[in-house]
Amino acid sequence: MSDSNLKLIAGLGNPGTDYAQTRHNIGFLVVEALAAASCLALNKTRFESAYVKGKIKGRDVILVKPMSYMNRSGGPIQKFAAYYKIDLPDIIIVHDDMDLDFGQIKIVQGRGHGGHNGVRSIIDVFGKRECIRVRVGVGHPIALRNGKQRGVTGHVLGRFAPDEQEALDVTIADAVDACLSILDNGITLAMNKVNTRR
Repeated sequence: MSDSNLKLIAGLGNPGTDYAQTRHNIGFLVVEALAAASCLALNKTRFESAYVKGKIKGRDVILVKPMSYMNRSGGPIQKFAAYYKIDLPDIIIVHDDMDLDFGQIKIVQGRGHGGHNGVRSIIDVFGKRECIRVRVGVGHPIALRNGKQRGVTGHVLGRFAPDEQEALDVTIADAVDACLSILDNGITLAMNKVNTRR
């Protein structure tokens, strides 16, 4: 990765008010927060996406929210990558992850989709898995505290529980920090910093 390379950071989610404050849309929330912290606004549209191009940490970055629904996220991201000639290792995907406790953040690269439909779509479209991913923990339905287990779909498409809502700002800030750390320090140092955090 050369310093001059354009980076693309895409937050995954679903369009529309029905999905706005659901666990599955935490990728959107993180990218929106990253834009706001960088004095940018995702107010342009292209390739079925809301996006903005600007500078973050001295780097040229495109922030993207694909509006094609989660399971078709790969198409818009691939179109941005082709149009701007962005290599897959220069793409950072931010998404919800049920295999992590709520609020836990992990950075990975070159891993499989782990059952996440948005990530699966990206891997299918590119035919490779070298993108960097910021996994944002939303917990697993089995771990719901009230004893009632709901299905996976109901969990990720459900709204945040009251205690999750209280911790949401910190979680989003931590995920934004992970993205900034990748831009600032590169993948290895960012993983060492973020993945060891409790």
